[in-house]
Amino acid sequence: MAKYSRLRVLTAMLESGLVPVFYHGDSRVVIEVAEACAAGGVRCFEFTNRGDLAHEVFKEVSAHFKSDDRIILGAGTIMEPATAALYIQMGANFIVGPGLNPEVARLCNRRKVAYCPGCGTVSEISNAEELGVEICKVFPATALGGPGFIKDVLAPLPWARLMPTGGVEATEENVSSWIKAGACCIGMGGRLFNPKAIESGDYGRITEMAAQVLAWIKKARGGVPPIA
Repeated sequence: MAKYSRLRVLTAMLESGLVPVFYHGDSRVVIEVAEACAAGGVRCFEFTNRGDLAHEVFKEVSAHFKSDDRIILGAGTIMEPATAALYIQMGANFIVGPGLNPEVARLCNRRKVAYCPGCGTVSEISNAEELGVEICKVFPATALGGPGFIKDVLAPLPWARLMPTGGVEATEENVSSWIKAGACCIGMGGRLFNPKAIESGDYGRITEMAAQVLAWIKKARGGVPPIA
């Protein structure tokens, strides 16, 4: 079951501003990458359910971090309530999906687990909020119009908390543009993780990049995080 309360998870997402998104079929690699992110200051880490027996990998990663308070683990690419329940039982502290599933929202509400569904329209964002969602994942963020989409949505929905994911680049200009448009945090996958660094075991490069992205976020916010 979830180790952290929904409120603590959401607050950690808002305060840090970055949720790394990662998958690998070897639990040892996932643990090393998650630890590297934690060393860089990351608080929440999303493991994506994308490979065969991915839940078995997550089970080992979750057991490793059971007594480690540096990182909050969540599960992504969750499409239906059965898979959400499986990952929550294995220790997922938040659930992320590429789309909105009302049954997943209800399940997460029953278990007091944060749910961040992928939304691509004002209607989807409003429907998600009606189901109790606090942070909506805007996906695929770049294809939806980039930072301009965030800014335009927040004009009529200033209370919305939006986390762009998909196409966010690991550059100060790009990160800053999302944050200044009003994104409460950003989800970042492949652009955060250097494949060669992972292959060679040079996880220090991942720590440096995570720390750099967090610094760019803090600078773009003017040092003031969104209100939790």
